[in-house]
Amino acid sequence: MKIKYHPDVLKIQKEIIKNRRDFHKYPELSFQEYRTSKIVAKELNKYGIKVKEKVGKTGVVGLLEGNKKGKTIALRADMDALPIQENSKVTYKSVNDGVMHACGHDGHTAILLGAAKVISKMKNSIKGNIKFIFQPAEEGFGGARFMIKDGVLNNVDEIYGLHLWNYQPFGTIGVQSGPIMAASDKFKITIKGKGGHGAAPQGTTDSIVIAAQIIQIFQTIISRNTNPLDSTVLTIGQINGGYNFNVIADNVILKGTTRAYTEKNRLLIKKRMIKILAGLEKTFDAKIKLDYEDGYPPVINHNKQTEFLKDAAEKIIYKGVQSPFLSMGGEDFSYFLKKVPGCFFFLGSNPDNKPMNTPHHCSHFNINENALIVGASIFVQLIEDQLK
Repeated sequence: MKIKYHPDVLKIQKEIIKNRRDFHKYPELSFQEYRTSKIVAKELNKYGIKVKEKVGKTGVVGLLEGNKKGKTIALRADMDALPIQENSKVTYKSVNDGVMHACGHDGHTAILLGAAKVISKMKNSIKGNIKFIFQPAEEGFGGARFMIKDGVLNNVDEIYGLHLWNYQPFGTIGVQSGPIMAASDKFKITIKGKGGHGAAPQGTTDSIVIAAQIIQIFQTIISRNTNPLDSTVLTIGQINGGYNFNVIADNVILKGTTRAYTEKNRLLIKKRMIKILAGLEKTFDAKIKLDYEDGYPPVINHNKQTEFLKDAAEKIIYKGVQSPFLSMGGEDFSYFLKKVPGCFFFLGSNPDNKPMNTPHHCSHFNINENALIVGASIFVQLIEDQLK
């Protein structure tokens, strides 16, 4: 594959990398991105872009208005870090104890800042407007919803976002129309039985036995109720219950997650869980409560905008556009795509061509920083194609 960086992005390559390393060194958790937001706002102001702060609590939005009328395109980057203690040897290692950019959001912010700087110089030739969305709290808090509530999508015609992706080689992007990331829900099941002595089980209702039944039967939801050609997951990741080796437990709590690429399967899994638990409650004469929390919807790319993105990307990474390395992870960019047409894509960033050596959300996460220049180049090329 051949990479042709956008020449104006290449001129500020060092600045983009420097910004990423600064954000990496000073990571901030969801809705605590105060330092990051201030830096973003300050830089956007320097570029002559109209700035609005405290959008969606700690988000920042920049608006660049072209000299001629046209559509408004939004570009989005998330800013928050994770509650992980960094275990790496880089010189820009996190100085905030227990907080780390272990997913690449520091890079996303640096990419969009770089793209904004380059695009701001094109104002006189732009037909339309560009919104630069710097979003807080993607990691489980749904910051996109807060920004939407504050009007970030008002007058927006299209939206685009990216994610650095260590599961794909540097010099590639992964993109497709339709589902690209899964719906991500979580649940808690509380089982209340009747305890007793382990040597005298008569008259008891063993919550651990019921929990075992739930775990086994839930596996049939995926294996026997969903189409095997569809991607779905049901995982129980936590079990709490019991007191001692000779005590029959009266209470057990199970916690888990479900994932699906379609709303149909998402609802099917939830409905089957409810029916199964109702049946087991009667069978064992116990009380079983399901607390089900809807998380992010599936990320579903729109056809036309996906083609726009592919065309722009091919000009930067010739023959580097490929099918994405899919996972069952969730992304709150899905909320944007439910409101306006757009496309979300994965930017290959593997630092050593060994995808599993530096996975996302690990304590030694790092990237190939040249991917930042590829990402900024694609954003700039997209705007040139659409609005110049």
